[in-house]
Amino acid sequence: MSTAIQSDPIVVQLPTPYGRFDAHAFERPSGFVYLAMVIGDVADHDDVLVRVHSECLTGDALGSLRCDCGVQLRHSLRTIAAHGQGVLIYATGHEGRGIGLMNKLRAYVHQENGADTFDANHLVGLPAEARDYSDAAAVLDLLGVRSIRLMTNNPAKVTGLEQHGITVNSMVPVRTVAHHRHAAYLATKANRMGHVRPNGLNNADTICSDIDPAELIGDVKPHLTRPAVVVKLAQSLDGRIATACGDSKWISGETERRVSHALRAACDAVVVGAGTVVRDDPQLTVRSVPGASPIRVVLDSRLRTPISSRLFTDDGATLVVTTASSEPRRRDAVRAAGGRVEVVDERDGRVDLVAGLARLRELGMDVVLVEGGAELVTALLAEGLVDRLIMSVAPILLGSGTDAVGDLGIQQVTNAISLTNQIVRTAGVDLIIAGDVISTSGND
Repeated sequence: MSTAIQSDPIVVQLPTPYGRFDAHAFERPSGFVYLAMVIGDVADHDDVLVRVHSECLTGDALGSLRCDCGVQLRHSLRTIAAHGQGVLIYATGHEGRGIGLMNKLRAYVHQENGADTFDANHLVGLPAEARDYSDAAAVLDLLGVRSIRLMTNNPAKVTGLEQHGITVNSMVPVRTVAHHRHAAYLATKANRMGHVRPNGLNNADTICSDIDPAELIGDVKPHLTRPAVVVKLAQSLDGRIATACGDSKWISGETERRVSHALRAACDAVVVGAGTVVRDDPQLTVRSVPGASPIRVVLDSRLRTPISSRLFTDDGATLVVTTASSEPRRRDAVRAAGGRVEVVDERDGRVDLVAGLARLRELGMDVVLVEGGAELVTALLAEGLVDRLIMSVAPILLGSGTDAVGDLGIQQVTNAISLTNQIVRTAGVDLIIAGDVISTSGND
């Protein structure tokens, strides 16, 4: 069984956005301090929901998208709090699967040169997996937990705890949506280390468990001077995204909206035009699935975006791309509200799309998701700037209303924009069609 604690734990109440936890701090003989976040009564209980979360400064505290650790941490706290009973053990000393922060960063250098997360650890002279679970087991012993349901995608955690006397009744996968920046990392852990591959839509309470957001986005790659552009539209059977009165809530069903949030979680940014913000006041964050919210980008040549909009009232990051025609005072107001402002060239009184996308690429964005409106989507298609189209079709007819796509200047069917590498999925009552865009024009 596990070794003794060096000193009595410190217990304090710790309020969080998910609820109030009792934080038990244990100083271990190993020199590490383990923090057990406890909610409800767990002493002498069986089947306690437990997450042993390995320390990850870059992901947990700094929001790095090289891994899914931060999303897993927040999702686990939320799940345990919702359950009303459970423990999250924050396992210090587990940074980089036990190799430490500096060595993890050294491994990142090898990853940027093409190594996967497994081989990168070996290239710095360390094992791919070096975590020890004796301290975590000791903490569970001292909390009086008799048996657990372990929240993890890693079967080795189950084995590691069982080797130190913990009874693990079941493994509860941590379902998160993979961002494109760590999709390969998760694939390596699944293929080479036996982890469960997460899918934030693959839950028992949803009927779209077979939908992989990465599959919908496809194998798009950034261009030399712009990000890969994925357009996502939700329309009626007769091609409308809103009624004649402008109402668009909700054309698609709840299940399809979960898919939309998952698509956001997989991309660097979600892009809309100023008209969408003025008309709909969207949040453009990830709320329906466990995933990271993207940067919200508004193309707004005259800075019509209201400072009171929800884009500036929560924790998401917002970037407004404008032109020299916007008032400097409005730019200062956006910055004061927490938004970033980038000034680019204009064309025909609007943000030059080529210049705007080039700026996003310069800022490090590889894949962006465009959600509207119709004017922006039409302009991007007309200029050949769309790499992939994802269209959700709801089984309704609206008659007159706002068209999903406007005039593209196409006179003959043979000149139509078409899709290749198509896939078709159902999400509740809605149909989703995705494919790579084939166009006769375009900019690289």
